[in-house]
Amino acid sequence: MAEFTTGEAVALELPIARIPTRATAFLVDVVVQIVLACVLFVLAAGVLLRSRADLAWLDVAVLVLIVGVLVGYPVTCETIWRGRTLGKLMLGLRVVRADGGPIDFRHALTRGLAGAIVDFWMLGAFGAVAVLTSMCSPNARRIGDVLAGTVVVHAQRPLPAPLLAVAPPWLAGWAGPLPLAMLPEELALAVRQYLSRFRTLTPVAQHELGVALVTAVCARLQVPVPAGYPPLQILGAVIAERQRRALPPPMFPVFRPGPLPVGP
Repeated sequence: MAEFTTGEAVALELPIARIPTRATAFLVDVVVQIVLACVLFVLAAGVLLRSRADLAWLDVAVLVLIVGVLVGYPVTCETIWRGRTLGKLMLGLRVVRADGGPIDFRHALTRGLAGAIVDFWMLGAFGAVAVLTSMCSPNARRIGDVLAGTVVVHAQRPLPAPLLAVAPPWLAGWAGPLPLAMLPEELALAVRQYLSRFRTLTPVAQHELGVALVTAVCARLQVPVPAGYPPLQILGAVIAERQRRALPPPMFPVFRPGPLPVGP
């Protein structure tokens, strides 16, 4: 078991997936990838042969299929199924963020590229690198997990849905065009914890910590601090816009009651 601190500052215990179960899930995914690659190769070869294309195009198609299946399969599955592939689904595993929340496309892409290049195939000696790094990590993280900020756990119970923030309307236009991809996960988590704990802080701590976070956030986003607005509203607008882009409303409904405090 490992304890995670969610974006709402809630302690969550999840069992870490170790090498035996992860290896079994990986082998299932490899079989699926081989079948998928064979099917796509037959289709591509049929199209090229019927069109009487040069055989060099067949070599190109093979290379594209190999790279596409090795990277595209895990990235697509983990993005659509929120941290699961067919192998992980059969073994009851799930990839989560370091704070216990669901992953998105960025995390899946980082894990997929690292898996294809470093952990398993090109430089990974057929998984030897992934096994060694997992054995040396207390949470059994391979290099792809370290780079993406993720952990593989046993998903015996559903993950708690994220608590969504509501932006002040007068700051929605300011937050809309912000380059939020430049905001690191650690800083975003600190802002969410500040918002969720705001009412428990003293007035002095509310102001000083809020000003420090606003300064850090605006510095990372390379935008000036909006004048005339309290830190609570600025940070709430940033997190609300970040959630709007990353968490589709149909999949993550807003909790009522209890939204993060962002008003005056």
